[in-house]
Amino acid sequence: MQNLTFSQPSLLTLSFGEMTEIKYLHSAVVLFFFTMIILSNCAVVLVIALNKSLQEPMYIFISTLCINGLYGSVFFFPSLFINLLSKVQTISYMGCLIQTFGIHTYIGCEITVLAIMAFDRYICICNPLRYNSIMTYALVFKLIAVAWLYIIVLITVLVILTIRLPLKISCIDTTVNNIYGLVITFVTSLLPGCIYLSYLQILRVCMKSSKDFRAKAVYTCTPHLVSLTYFSSNILSEILLQRFPINMPYELKIIVSVQSYVIAPLLNPLIYGLKLKEIRVKMLETFGLKKKTLQTDVDI
Repeated sequence: MQNLTFSQPSLLTLSFGEMTEIKYLHSAVVLFFFTMIILSNCAVVLVIALNKSLQEPMYIFISTLCINGLYGSVFFFPSLFINLLSKVQTISYMGCLIQTFGIHTYIGCEITVLAIMAFDRYICICNPLRYNSIMTYALVFKLIAVAWLYIIVLITVLVILTIRLPLKISCIDTTVNNIYGLVITFVTSLLPGCIYLSYLQILRVCMKSSKDFRAKAVYTCTPHLVSLTYFSSNILSEILLQRFPINMPYELKIIVSVQSYVIAPLLNPLIYGLKLKEIRVKMLETFGLKKKTLQTDVDI
């Protein structure tokens, strides 16, 4: 059999469709969201880093979630902004691979970080007496490292498998890529299910506990459930639209496609910064909007 060799193009042409007709308006919207994501996520991370009272597992995981939002935004927004203002929308082949790696690792790490946050809440509520002995700083940072490395390894292998393929793959066997892609999708999709199962267990424990205990559990778990449900539903919608295309307005397709990269990184710092009183109060104190108080709330 004749061996075939392929050379990849150095430059790829993009199509932004109707977005280029009012590119300055779209560019302003992109810049606005990118700025808001940077400011809000940096504010939460900074407040947690500067306040020793917030340097606990739950808040460390929240800051990790915000850092992941910053990471994903850096791979998505600048390239979009520059291309919207350009006469011809292009991206280098290597730049495309880097952006693909960044966006996919962002999505994967969002899910794995939410998973370890659910584990933290499970231990805190279902095994409160052992919480401090289990959730040590060493374990916290090990969990964060595993959450990141697990996804980085999976996506790195996926990118390597992609590099070996030419852009026109009609005559190339892509079975390995397809199987590996399905495996990644299946394994990653199991995590949200496991998270919801952990919250069912938390709910079971709360039903047997006092009213005050239930209130505190709902207080700390609600932001996490909102973030998980929103992100998971967005990813599921995007996967279904890719697998089962339907006729819909171009603008609606764009909105559905970019929600995970636009709304989710902005939603996380807002729901955690506004909902959790500890972060909200410390944020106001840090930025001089409220006088510091000696009284602190006790977490469960």
